[in-house]
Amino acid sequence: MRAKNKQAFQTLDLAYMAIGAVLIAVCSWISIPANVPFTLQTFAVFFVLSILGGRRGTISVLLYILLGAVGIPVFAGFSSGIGVLLGSTGGYIIGFILMGLAYRLIVRLPGKRLWVEIAAMLIGLILCYAMGTAWFMVVFSRQNGAVSLATVLAWCVIPFIIPDLIKLALAILLSKRLSPVLKIRPSSF
Repeated sequence: MRAKNKQAFQTLDLAYMAIGAVLIAVCSWISIPANVPFTLQTFAVFFVLSILGGRRGTISVLLYILLGAVGIPVFAGFSSGIGVLLGSTGGYIIGFILMGLAYRLIVRLPGKRLWVEIAAMLIGLILCYAMGTAWFMVVFSRQNGAVSLATVLAWCVIPFIIPDLIKLALAILLSKRLSPVLKIRPSSF
């Protein structure tokens, strides 16, 4: 009987992670076009991490990226493929993995307290910005010539700070409200 229960939990984890990846994909399609499009991807990543925990949430992010890499149109603007990941904004998508890893590592030690969760998400967001900005500078410079850090920050980070902080707050609020209703069992962080 124990083996059966353990298998059921593993299957449930797979279902949660698949749903998390789908949620990120759907939120990436909700977009306001810009040089780097405004999407609800970061909201979905924050929400998935908060509701599923660091381990399942990070695997959901990886699954989302793998789906896009193999050609399923899950990225912003219904785009997909390795070309998107290797393009100038691909570093921000890869940065979602850093968000998940940071969340998992930070929340794991002191536990999933609200202030710890917010700090973990903020640090993850900073890591995502750093990864994406560095990536953008390298790719953009190779294609168009040198670009300054200040210019890239003005294009790709500064316009997104306030919206991303709002998305973070909404994701945490929503996950706290839905957790008791959805009864998603906790995972190891």
